[in-house]
Amino acid sequence: MPFQTISVVGLGYIGLPTAAVFASRKKKVIGVDVNQQAVDTINRGEIHIVEPDLDMAVHAAVVEGYLRATTVPEPADAFLIAVPTPFKGDHEPDLSYIESASKSIAPVLKKGDLVVLESTSPVGATEQMAAWLAEARPDLTFPQTHGEASDIRVAHCPERVLPGHVLRELVQNDRVIGGMSPKCCEVAVALYKAFVEGDCVLTNARTAEMCKLTENSFRDVNIAFANELSIICDKLDINVWELICLANRHPRVNILQPGPGVGGHCIAVDPWFIVSKTPEDAKLIRTAREVNDGKPEWVIEKVKLAIAEFLLSNPDKSAREVTVACLGLAFKADIDDLRESPALSIALKISETHKGPLIAVEPNINKLPSKLEEKFQLTGIKKTLSEADIIILLVDHKEFRDKQEKLASHHRIIDTRGVINS
Repeated sequence: MPFQTISVVGLGYIGLPTAAVFASRKKKVIGVDVNQQAVDTINRGEIHIVEPDLDMAVHAAVVEGYLRATTVPEPADAFLIAVPTPFKGDHEPDLSYIESASKSIAPVLKKGDLVVLESTSPVGATEQMAAWLAEARPDLTFPQTHGEASDIRVAHCPERVLPGHVLRELVQNDRVIGGMSPKCCEVAVALYKAFVEGDCVLTNARTAEMCKLTENSFRDVNIAFANELSIICDKLDINVWELICLANRHPRVNILQPGPGVGGHCIAVDPWFIVSKTPEDAKLIRTAREVNDGKPEWVIEKVKLAIAEFLLSNPDKSAREVTVACLGLAFKADIDDLRESPALSIALKISETHKGPLIAVEPNINKLPSKLEEKFQLTGIKKTLSEADIIILLVDHKEFRDKQEKLASHHRIIDTRGVINS
């Protein structure tokens, strides 16, 4: 079927690039978000997030009249839901954003429309979304009751893009499309083929949901191995970066790099969705999460030890005179995304116990949220190198990699990313 108008609900790190790519293919796109400031920014042809080339794509789409943002859903031929799926309680998935998005689009649905859940979700979330839609619109039929003959088509199509490369990977990567019926799959493929150059691989909704969770759990387990190895090597006085480099010379070994933890709204979150559904069986997945979630505490202990050693070497100074600097707050290199960031978590916990000045360098953010500004001062790398008594390198941003030699010459640095050992 021809899709003349596409609605993207949730204009964040996935929704906005997706909307821009559809608009670049001359599709009329209506972006929907509850954040009025984000809506106003987009309607000016500007963006509220950091992603290479996205500013140009959004500007062109808005100027040419193919992209418009609003806070209230409008009729469309296809609706893509790309809202957050955070935790509640003890790592329980919170589907309230999906529920709100579903109920917001329900009044404007019409026979023949397609609804795709793109949000990374626990198994069964797409069926739950369809149930919410059916409850809100009893005048329409849905796949769970009418199968191939349903008025509304429903599918799950998780994103699998890398921040910093989103626009390219949206187009080039394969997409897993899980329909609630074969017809749902067929219609969803027709939608995504408007811009996807990779393969669109068909399955059912539950398998598509589990596929995304499996991909990120696989990565989480492998990172946990590297993080655990770094802790062991520290105790045995072995350079873990050299060790991994040597081990990876084996033709069938490819150990990942350790870090201060695991962040972002995917790898740090998705494995818990599997654990929540099968808590007795997901033993390895849970353990990997616990290893990675525990790594920030290990880093904090290293910082406390460094402060104590510094005070022993400088008996004329008090803890209130020790300047600690955190290099990087984002969850990974060369982006501005603070979601589930171990670097930010470490910086915040240091701010709770350290009595002296705490400064932070985050080259991808011009201004911190007000609640963070109260905790530490944002400054530049040059000033930090001259003023900081202790430096904690938490994110391997390009700006820090370019200062490798100067960082290596600093008298007291905790390198959690292997920048000065690379």
